[in-house]
Amino acid sequence: ESPEAIRIARERDPKMGNLIERIGAFRMRLDRAATPFAALTESIIYQQITGRAAETIAGRLRDRLGEGRFPAPERVLEAPDALLREAGLSRGKVAALRDLAAKSLDGTVPGMARLRTMEDEEIVERLMVVRGIGRWTAEMFLMFRLGRPDVLPIDDYGVRKGFKLAFGRREMPKPKSVALRGERWRPYRTVASWYLWRALE
Repeated sequence: ESPEAIRIARERDPKMGNLIERIGAFRMRLDRAATPFAALTESIIYQQITGRAAETIAGRLRDRLGEGRFPAPERVLEAPDALLREAGLSRGKVAALRDLAAKSLDGTVPGMARLRTMEDEEIVERLMVVRGIGRWTAEMFLMFRLGRPDVLPIDDYGVRKGFKLAFGRREMPKPKSVALRGERWRPYRTVASWYLWRALE
């Protein structure tokens, strides 16, 4: 629950308030167990394929490199390309995971202790130097792994589509329009994003 966020959204934006009323309680699940490396590895695996296919690939990686647990960065770097490809990864994703592993080991991708002290945009910029990680992936990491409260992924299709439905727009809103309206929802734009996703249900 996030009563303060709900109160602010309702007071500043009646249409968002209507959406909150329709959807009900805020229940966003966080994945606090995964290491940054594991969470970002899964994000890369899940890109551009179905959830079922991605889970199969992630399971193979755990079985073949991590003995049932998510493999450490060292194991990914040591693994032959053929083993990673046999798990179902494309060549591009193999390269991305190797880059993520190397940058996790050299500190480019910070550990949890360091991440807790960093600003959102600083984290986004740091993660985007990794091959295969763009702004959207970094924003999902902020929201679902770190639980940051003020993230609005304006390029996300679901957020924009939900905005279109909730705010009665005829056409798909441009990211800039979502960002402008989102100023009303600060400092709890993550909560607003969750409700915009739920608007599609």
